[in-house]
Amino acid sequence: MSLAGPAEAPAPPCLHSQARVMSQDNRRLDYTLAGALAVLLLVPWYRVRGGFFSFDWPGELAGKHDLWPAMAQAVTGRWQIWPVLLLLALAAVQRLVRAPGAARGRALAVIGAAGLGWMMLEGMSIGLRGWNWGLLETLFGAAAGQPAFGAGALSLGLVFTLLIAFGLAERGALKGDAFVLGAISVLVLLVATFVFYPIVSMFTGAFQDFDGSFTTEGVTRNLIDPKIWSLSCLAGGYCGVAWRTFFLAVATATGTTVLGLAFALVATRTGFPFKKSLRLLTVLPIITPPFVVGLALTLMLGRAGVVTQWIETLTGFELGRWLYGLAGIWIAQMLSFTPISFLILIGVVDGISPSMEEASQTLRSDRWRTFRKVSLPLMAPGLANAFLIGFIESMADFGNPLVLGGSGGVLSTEIFFAVVGAQNDPARAAVLASILLIFTLSAFLAQRLWLAGRNFATVGGKGDGGRHALLPARVSGPVTCIVVVWGGFTVAVYALILFGGFVRIWGLDHSLTLEHYQRAFGIAFDGGVRWTGVAWNSFWTTMKIALLAAPLTAAVGLMTAWLIVRQHFPGRAAFEFALMMSFAIPGTVIGISYIMAFNLPPVQMTGSAAILIACFVFRNMPVGVRGGVAAMAQLDGSLDEASLTLGAGSGRTMRRVILPLMRPAILAALVYSFVRAITSISAVIFLVSAKYNMATAYIVGLVENGEYGIAIAYSSVLIVVMISIIGGFQLLVGERQMRRRENGMKEARA
Repeated sequence: MSLAGPAEAPAPPCLHSQARVMSQDNRRLDYTLAGALAVLLLVPWYRVRGGFFSFDWPGELAGKHDLWPAMAQAVTGRWQIWPVLLLLALAAVQRLVRAPGAARGRALAVIGAAGLGWMMLEGMSIGLRGWNWGLLETLFGAAAGQPAFGAGALSLGLVFTLLIAFGLAERGALKGDAFVLGAISVLVLLVATFVFYPIVSMFTGAFQDFDGSFTTEGVTRNLIDPKIWSLSCLAGGYCGVAWRTFFLAVATATGTTVLGLAFALVATRTGFPFKKSLRLLTVLPIITPPFVVGLALTLMLGRAGVVTQWIETLTGFELGRWLYGLAGIWIAQMLSFTPISFLILIGVVDGISPSMEEASQTLRSDRWRTFRKVSLPLMAPGLANAFLIGFIESMADFGNPLVLGGSGGVLSTEIFFAVVGAQNDPARAAVLASILLIFTLSAFLAQRLWLAGRNFATVGGKGDGGRHALLPARVSGPVTCIVVVWGGFTVAVYALILFGGFVRIWGLDHSLTLEHYQRAFGIAFDGGVRWTGVAWNSFWTTMKIALLAAPLTAAVGLMTAWLIVRQHFPGRAAFEFALMMSFAIPGTVIGISYIMAFNLPPVQMTGSAAILIACFVFRNMPVGVRGGVAAMAQLDGSLDEASLTLGAGSGRTMRRVILPLMRPAILAALVYSFVRAITSISAVIFLVSAKYNMATAYIVGLVENGEYGIAIAYSSVLIVVMISIIGGFQLLVGERQMRRRENGMKEARA
């Protein structure tokens, strides 16, 4: 008889799985709390003036109380930090005395929410000079002021956000997937901070006086100002800036939609021999600084323009200054935004099922009736999107009105002059920005409501081998003529942009010279390489900030796309709408709202590179989201399910399965983000500083000083740089496709 006791039965697999999950929950929480402790002891709680990553602050700790970490701040009298320390201590107690589960998860979520709430409350309540509101001073007495939050406070805000996510995961939300919950929580925090908080600050800023007290005087004065709302232009008089901007946006949206449709029809429904050349025009507005078209029109049609002088020589008729006003702005916006409309509509026109048109002709409808009754109605979603894009782009346009506006400005330029001009009227800037935002959001919502519930699908999943019907003669002739004329005009304008950089003085001395390029981008080699050109500082600053912003924009956009497509969580539709709504916010509004939100505590970033990077990331994020959604729709969801079934978490699945299959979308998001960061002006003009001056803002200064040659030379260099980047991207994608084909051929031969 054996002396050993009965053998113990092996633990069920579910217990092993449960133990592994509990271990992961504890390890995750340990890392988070350890990071929080390190921040409390080592990282400055408040903002470092020279920048945290300059790392000059460790040598100044002894003499500057504001550079001390949170623990030292709390011990030496900053009472508002004690609740943060107590909440983190409570989280540590939960880790020590409770096992992972619903009860601990509920406690962690409450602690995280309380921590975030307290930091927001005390950050908004206490400013540089004490209480921000007189009521608090009356209730609690005088309080010492505090600087803006720094790396320590922002890191603790992230810790509290993760505590909320981990707590919800332990409670079983979204199947306990902490990675998904963490991603959603962090994105909500970022969007709330960099999209909604600035907009709210802009609205509240309209009701604040210079000393911060509440007042309605500025809002009332501007809301009833006839310079904003007058409609006397309908009777031949003066038109207010709000209606002037609105009418211009409607005219631009209508014109660009019609022209874009004409280009799309010629490229897909006619025998036009230069279709590839038409597609090249779609690249031009993407790589062109936004005010360059206005500058080229000035050189062509301005008072001393080449065409103006030619007409005056031939006819003796003086054209005067007709270009400087709404007419000139409209022509510049048509040139700038028609290619974008074409890019939207060519896919819509080409995507209409040929069988629908064939069925119409089989029922004895001629090509004109088929086009009018079948094809055009099926293009409605694309036409609505093209109109919306044209409307928003016109509303947000800053460069062209600045160059061509003359005395008839628009909302974007009026906002700029209310902030940086002699007016110095923040209330007026906030009111004008609010009007601009209301116009664009109204158009955005109207378009969504009009398309809601309508079905324009024509393909049911089966292949459609038919060919598109050619345009009727009464349509093909006029649209081809329009396309040829407008395309030639566009080419002439861009040719002037290049030519203007090589003449000594435009309009006076057209002798060829390289002087402008030498002054802008001169290099000396005396004892080493010296960047002697006046444009090098802003050029390298632009490149650095664009290179930092591009990967962050792509990461945020693609992570958001993954959450929208692959994850199902409450409020997903509202989450997607809130993210995409930032696309409808004009750049001018973003710029002024960032100034009002981040010029003072609790988060102060003006004059730094961080505010430019944040602006670019959340301004361009919707494009990355839509690109990621389109790319992820082509990936079968079974790939994710297989990875999860084999035991990989959501984070590892995203990193090892999804990202490698989305390289084209990632590269596209990187290139677009990089190019937009270089060419942006409407928001950047408010955010640049002497230390961080972007290329577009620098060129605007050159234009204002009459340095047209250097401005055009600088713009030409930017265009060449961006063409090189886009060309490199296309070569990279093309090489990848060729490798796929070669591998496929080898496998087929094998």
